[in-house]
Amino acid sequence: MVTSVSGITFGIAFCESSGPCLVRCSGNDEDLIRRAADSALAVGAGHSFLIYLKNAYPINVLNAIKNVPEVCTIHCATANPVEIVIVETEQGRGILGVIDGFKPQGIETDKDVLDRKSFLRQIGYKL
Repeated sequence: MVTSVSGITFGIAFCESSGPCLVRCSGNDEDLIRRAADSALAVGAGHSFLIYLKNAYPINVLNAIKNVPEVCTIHCATANPVEIVIVETEQGRGILGVIDGFKPQGIETDKDVLDRKSFLRQIGYKL
């Protein structure tokens, strides 16, 4: 994470699904670590993890996360509000998917295209 973006702060929390089944957490910002840990405990799905970021966009760290051998699936990388769809059985919980942001309100105009491309250049995602 820290090699992806200069000045990034983050908290990450991981739900163990065997042994003591605890939420493990780490990071470099105590508030973000606490928020990630609280959210991971609330989700409670084994072998899932959540990351909270500041001073970076999710797209800035996505490739680094994808390159971690233990990461099988990424449900979303977003700055939007997220709802996690969870199923629970007698054994435990699992994530079925996520609701990422809001439903579309229309079709983009030429101005919207320019604004989107400008924003992506501003955050360093496109040249």
